[in-house]
Amino acid sequence: MSTLAVVEGILRDAAVPLSVREIVERAGDTLPTKSKTPDTVVARDLSMDIKKKGESSLFIRTSPGRYAIREQVMMQQRAAAAGSQPANGAQPASEAPQAPSEAPQAPIDRPADGHAPTPVLSQALGERAPTRPATSPPVKSDSSEMSA
Repeated sequence: MSTLAVVEGILRDAAVPLSVREIVERAGDTLPTKSKTPDTVVARDLSMDIKKKGESSLFIRTSPGRYAIREQVMMQQRAAAAGSQPANGAQPASEAPQAPSEAPQAPIDRPADGHAPTPVLSQALGERAPTRPATSPPVKSDSSEMSA
């Protein structure tokens, strides 16, 4: 039995996205790998399957390091979309407009001090980190020009 077949069974039973660590713990000895780091084997196999097959892969990455069965996620999204649209066109109570909070909050994608995000934060947010302006290399002076 392949690694992906074992993972498929675990994710179908769970019916919710699981982290690679959770998948490996639930799989136990049923994983065919003898690797000392089965987490990396499972993560690699899932990533490669998704990369090679794209939308036709059985699996979907729901967030970094978390995977689910694509079909189950799509069904849950359709059910949530159908449940959030009332027949009379009114807004559901959970989406009703609310009064603004007393204290303004800093945007999630910027640190509270107002500076640009760190490269790690930028990467997590999917944006490019600010770069330094290009500088020209120092000009070497020729000593023969100065003596004239």
